Amino acid sequence: MGAFYRIMSRPLLGLQDSEKAHARSLRILGTMEKSSVGRGLIRTLSRRLVLESHHFGMDFPNPIGLAAGMDKKAQSLLGWQEMGFGWMEYGGITAVEQDGNPRPRMFRSRQDRALINRMGFNNLGAEKMAEILQQRRDRNLWPSVPVGANIGRSKSSTNEDALKDYLATMQALEAHADIFIVNVSSPNTPGLRNLQSGGQIENLLAGVTAWRNEHSKNPILVKIAPDLSDEQIGAIAKVAVDTGIDGIVATNTTTSRNTLKSSAKFTQQNGGLSGRPLRKRSTEVISILYQQLQGSIPIIGVGGIDSGESAWEKLTAGASLLQIYSGLIFEGPGLPGAINRSILQRMELEGITSLNDVIGKDVV
Repeated sequence: MGAFYRIMSRPLLGLQDSEKAHARSLRILGTMEKSSVGRGLIRTLSRRLVLESHHFGMDFPNPIGLAAGMDKKAQSLLGWQEMGFGWMEYGGITAVEQDGNPRPRMFRSRQDRALINRMGFNNLGAEKMAEILQQRRDRNLWPSVPVGANIGRSKSSTNEDALKDYLATMQALEAHADIFIVNVSSPNTPGLRNLQSGGQIENLLAGVTAWRNEHSKNPILVKIAPDLSDEQIGAIAKVAVDTGIDGIVATNTTTSRNTLKSSAKFTQQNGGLSGRPLRKRSTEVISILYQQLQGSIPIIGVGGIDSGESAWEKLTAGASLLQIYSGLIFEGPGLPGAINRSILQRMELEGITSLNDVIGKDVV
């Protein structure tokens, strides 16, 4: 499946505008998931493997998750499960509907195996999303694996009002998410990353967990940027534990353009960079968090995962679960199965019987 995608499908998609190609692919997958025949075809083309673990009071059939941004409108949740994902994340969703930034706003580089996006939280808003998600449940198109909702601050809101804005989204989506991921690290909403500094992050995380403790049982994760200093990462880890946050997603996209080989047409685009160039730094952040947290809460590793080797690297640095985005675009729908096969083979080679024994094993 991977070879077919790289030889046939990827070159055709590469001729199209990145955002339009993304939308077409989602429509196709969304159509296929609606019938048993279509779902069976997805299963045939993608090998689903069991590599179980247990986190946040939930069972994950394998650690490979779909990162936020790939399926913003939850157009094919069941399709992702059939493709072999052990869990998935839709969004980002904001309290109010917004169009996002002007197009073009998504760019790709095959040379660097990287994407740049400046989407700007384009979404239908929390209330409309809740209606769509309920319709999906009513039509028996809800997956059996854990589903996360990535939530962001509305552009029309300020950081001073951010807590109220996030809570409105959580309240609207509470019945349609197993996990909330509080996104304070997108580089495409002005001022959003400032929420990671000073007392702002403590006030925000304390506020969302206080609401959760009273109104919901959903675990809450916080997603951080790779561009923070090591000291800032350590400080956020402490705040997360102190405020009752259940896990940390490391990392979001980066504004750095170091090590890129592509032309200026790509490298000078504004927005967040994802893909292979992010691999090293995201792994460093995971390792810093793991040493700081000492297993107190799980870390979700994301950034540059496009192979079994890069996935193993994240796990042994301290990630309990993983997410892929850019790797899926460049490697195709066979990637989740290929990564899981590689992890299982590596575990067998090293005589490891439990995925838990892989987590953080290379951290000194």
